Amino acid sequence: MGKWVKALVGDIELNRDIELLLVIGGLYALSIALSNTFVNVYLWKQSEDFMKLAIYNLFIVIMQPLTFILAGMWAKKIDRVIVLRLGVIFLSIFYLTVLTLGESAGKYIILLGILLGIGYGFYWLSFNVLTFEITEPETRDFFNGFLGLLTSFGGMVGPFFAGVVITYMEELTGYTVVFASSLCLFLTAVILSFFLNRRSAEGAYHLYDVFQSRKDYSPWKKVLMANFFQGLREGTFIFTIVVLVFISTDSELALGTYGLIVSATAFACYYLIGRFLSKKHRKKAILIGGFILYVAVFLIIFDLNFARLVTYGVIASIAYPLLLVPYLSLSYDVIGSGWKAREMRIEYIVIRELYLGTGRITSILLLLLSIFVFGEEKGISVALVVLAIGHLCIYGWIKSIHIPTTLDKETFTALKKR
Repeated sequence: MGKWVKALVGDIELNRDIELLLVIGGLYALSIALSNTFVNVYLWKQSEDFMKLAIYNLFIVIMQPLTFILAGMWAKKIDRVIVLRLGVIFLSIFYLTVLTLGESAGKYIILLGILLGIGYGFYWLSFNVLTFEITEPETRDFFNGFLGLLTSFGGMVGPFFAGVVITYMEELTGYTVVFASSLCLFLTAVILSFFLNRRSAEGAYHLYDVFQSRKDYSPWKKVLMANFFQGLREGTFIFTIVVLVFISTDSELALGTYGLIVSATAFACYYLIGRFLSKKHRKKAILIGGFILYVAVFLIIFDLNFARLVTYGVIASIAYPLLLVPYLSLSYDVIGSGWKAREMRIEYIVIRELYLGTGRITSILLLLLSIFVFGEEKGISVALVVLAIGHLCIYGWIKSIHIPTTLDKETFTALKKR
């Protein structure tokens, strides 16, 4: 594994845990890309009711941050790698449940949303903490960029393969094959997790103290608010666009083709940005990425067709890496410079997720309100225009962040009293 990774990363020194975590992240991304897009379509086809689909996604984003709180406690008292396995196991249970329910899955959207939210919560808590622990400031931009590259590769291969399978097999059989393939990938990730070094933590779970520390350490407060606005866009956009692609084409193959095109674009952009973007240009890249993402949404508001959706997807796939690679690295750097970051790293990750989750919950609630007030077609358009501002707002919070090498004495003293 080391040789082919080395050819891509240049002179950056990688250790075995970084390589393993990237492979696990890649398997996760491929599995989600293979099935998650089509789970939303599968459920929508059973009801053709966008509000029910939004409720399914609402329960996902409610359970994810709640699970983060519990996962953080267990990661602190037991082991982060075990929590990672729990996440993958719950994701496997989700796909087993979908396979078992078959055409009745649409009647159990709340149960499915809860299972998927729990799986996401356990997985992403441990993955984010492991990322923070395993990487250093010198390797974070590469790690986030390369993970984005793997995610984009999964987005290229997964939806297109799934679209072909569902199109050319009997429909229910095709969906069964796709969901079963995701299950196998998750089980492979569980096996690989046993090769990661065990990482236990010591000490009490000081969630409230880390939450309160935002009052005395302004970079931390700004990152949290930026995470809320990140979630404000993601909550709705993460499932709405793919369903709109299917509605406009009535074809799983077209949806797979869409995924192939936009992910191929993102694949190239994540590699270039992760490899060549310097730290001094992080904030400028975040501003440009957020601006492009907001403007792009107007392509699909007034005239919805496949060509416009593909154009939007390509533009967004250029802008997302430009924003997310430097933004994630900046977030980890702020956490790393915070009060007792080494001892409280799990608490920092949990609090960050709570803000992100609150943004996502707010997003879907606003979508539901918009559909209720304006009707489905107009309501979705109104919600997309309003919520698209989320990623552009990130820059407003991070533009003035200055990360000190160490906290000044006055701030540290104030935090120590908590």
